[in-house]
Amino acid sequence: MGSRWGWVAGAGLLGVVCALPLRPYHQALVTAQPPERILVLGGDVDRERAGLQLARRLNLPLVVSGGSNPEYAHWLMETEGLREGQVVLDYRANDTLGNFTSLVDDLREQGVQHVLLVTSEDHLPRALTVGSLVAGSRGIRLTGVPVSCGVDCVQESPGKRWGDGLRALAWVITGRDLKPWARAQWERLVSSP
Repeated sequence: MGSRWGWVAGAGLLGVVCALPLRPYHQALVTAQPPERILVLGGDVDRERAGLQLARRLNLPLVVSGGSNPEYAHWLMETEGLREGQVVLDYRANDTLGNFTSLVDDLREQGVQHVLLVTSEDHLPRALTVGSLVAGSRGIRLTGVPVSCGVDCVQESPGKRWGDGLRALAWVITGRDLKPWARAQWERLVSSP
């Protein structure tokens, strides 16, 4: 009888240990916190304009990651009637994964639990895949806000979405983007006789 309870206790402990890394994701899923920030993924002026309009309408702080040049961005802010302190321009990111990894710890330190994610409708599925993994690891919920791209929409391949999703998962586990390492390994493999 004692060994059976020992096995149950061991299984329970293993379950708790395995579940601990998933706790922030659960927190992100169940938060009732209303949106506290708007995050615009740069790469298109229409995204920035939509984010600025949303920030003005909801009176929320806005972060533009990898957006247009600062001069143009400041002109857009003035045009939309936003104050300087309401918008943060962040140029650390080079790609979708970087949009999240460069900002997620800043958002967590500020106590942010819910972010509106503004990007083009054809980019939104991949951005939510990547962002949900990265932001979710810090207990931050993302809600997508698609910006119409009209005739310019180009549906992204499932391979691109899953590839970036795997990169995001690797970042969550290791704290590093493994793409540069993988690229170097590939080049070494291809160039070796």
